[in-house]
Amino acid sequence: MNKTILIIKHEFLQTLRRKSFIIMTLAFPVLGLLAIGGYQVIQGITPPPAPGEEVTIGYIDEVGIFNDFTEQPGEPPVSLVTYTTPEEATGDLLEEDISEYFIIPSDYLTTGLITRFTLERELEPPKETREAITSFLVSNLLGGQTSSEVIERVKSPLLLNSITLDETGQIAKEQGGPGAFIVPYLFSILLLIAIFTSSGFLLQGLGEEKENRIIEILLSSVSAQQLLTGKVLGLGAAGLAQMLVWLLTARVLVEMASTTIGGLLSTLQIPGDLLVLSLVYFILGYLLFAVIMAGAGSIGATAREGQQMTVIFTLPAVVPLWLTYLIVENPDHVVSQILTLFPLTAPITVMIRLGTADIPVWQLVVSIILMIVTIIGLLVLAAKIFRTFLLMYGKTPRLGEIVRYLRQA
Repeated sequence: MNKTILIIKHEFLQTLRRKSFIIMTLAFPVLGLLAIGGYQVIQGITPPPAPGEEVTIGYIDEVGIFNDFTEQPGEPPVSLVTYTTPEEATGDLLEEDISEYFIIPSDYLTTGLITRFTLERELEPPKETREAITSFLVSNLLGGQTSSEVIERVKSPLLLNSITLDETGQIAKEQGGPGAFIVPYLFSILLLIAIFTSSGFLLQGLGEEKENRIIEILLSSVSAQQLLTGKVLGLGAAGLAQMLVWLLTARVLVEMASTTIGGLLSTLQIPGDLLVLSLVYFILGYLLFAVIMAGAGSIGATAREGQQMTVIFTLPAVVPLWLTYLIVENPDHVVSQILTLFPLTAPITVMIRLGTADIPVWQLVVSIILMIVTIIGLLVLAAKIFRTFLLMYGKTPRLGEIVRYLRQA
C-alpha cells in the first residue's frame, strides 16, 4: 500500500510539473480573460456605427397598386423608385443610380412571385433588402383597408417569449435557450480534453518507460498491480485538479461575460447539476480511458504504437460532438439515449444533453452503473494484460497472439 501511495504521489507531482500540463490548465482561463478584455478594448476604441447611406431600389409595378410607402425606414433606410420598363431600370442599374430593381408581375396576387435583378453575385438576398421589399409590399396590399397598427403587426406578427415552469408550476430557475446550451457544450469539449490529456500522459509515460527499460527497474521493486494502480490514480488526481481549476474559472468567466458583454451571453448559466455531473463523468471517463490506455501502452512496443492501438477506442468518444445537431434537436431520440448509456460516449453526450433538456434520472443512473461495471471489467483485463505484455519487447503482437497469450496467462 505504501508503494502504491508513493507511485500516486510521484505521478501526481510529475504531471503537475509538465510544461504541457501547466499550459493546458492555464490556457482556458487565460483565453477567456483575453476574450473578455479584448471585447472591452474594442468597444472602447470603436466609434459607434454611423447611420448607413440611403439605398435606392427600383421596381416595376405591373399590377398597378403599389404606389405608396416608397420610403422604408431601417438601417440603412431604403427608398423605392418606380419604373415603367425593364430597359429603363436596367439602364439606371448599370449607371449605378439604383442598387437593384425588382418586377411585380401582373399575376403577383395569384403567385406571389417577385423577380429581382442585381449586379452582385450573392448566396441569397441580404436580410435588409428582403425586409424592406416585404414591408413595402405588405404596406401597399393592406393600405386603406385596415389601420396602421394592424399593418405593422402583420409585418411582425410574433415576438415570442417562452417561460419554463418547474414541477410545482413556478418559474424555473433554468430557462434553457441558446445561452443554456453554450456552457454545457463548452464543458463537453473541456471534459474531452481533460480526459484525453490525463490518460494520454499515462500512455506516453508507459511507452517511454518500456522503451528505456526503466519499467524493469520499477517492477523489481513493485508489483504490476501496484504500478498500474499508482499511475492511474496519480494521473487521475492531476486531471481532477485541472478540471476543478477549469470549473472554478468557468463560473467566474461566465459571470464576467454576462455582465460585460451582455446580449446572448447574458443568458449564460452554470447549473449546479452540471458541475456535479462534470466531476462524476470526468472521474469515470478518465478511469475508463486510462485503463484502456494502460492496456494499449503495455502491449505496444513503443509509445507511438500504443497510441495507434487506442484510436479504435478513442474515436467513439468524439462521436457525440459529430452528432451535436441530432442530440440538440432530439435530446430524447433513441440515438441520444444509446449514446448516453454507452460507456465510451456517455461523458460527452450527457454534457451536451444537459444544455437542451432534462435527462431522466434512470438514464443517468444506468449510464453511471454501466461505466462503473465497464471500468471494473476492463481493470481486471488490463491488469492481466499489464502482467503479460509489460516486459515484452520487439514487434507488437497481433490480435491472435494477444488472445493466445492472455489465455495462457
